[in-house]
Amino acid sequence: MSTTEAAPTSDEASDEVAILSDEASDEVAILSDEASDEVAILTVSEAALATVLEVRAAEDDPEATALRIAITGATMTDFQYELDLSPIAEAVEGDAVYSQGPKGELTVVIPADSIERMRRATLDIPGGAQAGGLVIRNPNVPNPLDGLDLDLSGELPERIQAVLDQAINPALGSHGGYATLVGVEGTKAVVTMGGGCQGCAASAMTLRDGITKMLLEALPELTEVIDATDHTAGENPFYT
Repeated sequence: MSTTEAAPTSDEASDEVAILSDEASDEVAILSDEASDEVAILTVSEAALATVLEVRAAEDDPEATALRIAITGATMTDFQYELDLSPIAEAVEGDAVYSQGPKGELTVVIPADSIERMRRATLDIPGGAQAGGLVIRNPNVPNPLDGLDLDLSGELPERIQAVLDQAINPALGSHGGYATLVGVEGTKAVVTMGGGCQGCAASAMTLRDGITKMLLEALPELTEVIDATDHTAGENPFYT
């Protein structure tokens, strides 16, 4: 549900944030931006605040209910999130617990393992007039190479193929797609996309923000990744 689109935020949003610790009592200790620049995590826009509070009003005890937002996974270009309403008392040690709204109407809980990847993000509503729901605009992006132990032996074409085989195509495969190395021109890799990625409107972003980033990070000698895909031939062509 993440996007790179610029997001409006509430000028009145509270800067208060709390981190639960061993020393914390039943009352959460509050840190402010005056004390640290590191406390800003996710801001709830005014429009999103109204939406969440409307939904929360149906809970048995709205005032004791928090909006919990966690990162549960990632694609090549975006994080995946889980949003739910849960009792504030269920926050555990290490979670970020803070208030949003001009009067601190909403308590937000960010699990400890999501905090760093959600800093400076904004919970907002989609830009389209007819769109519903909520959207998270997160300036942080996944590192597709995290946790991978790539075998990058051999010449440059072999190493490019290894990154495709071991990192990129497993991720694309979940969407029915794949990337193929057509050739290498000096320090430039020529790549095509096939399967569900060919003709997909999101494939250009996947190539730019996902495949290119992964290849350039894994292979510093590579300077450019060229898309040679014939997008007019896919199941859902977007180039005409």
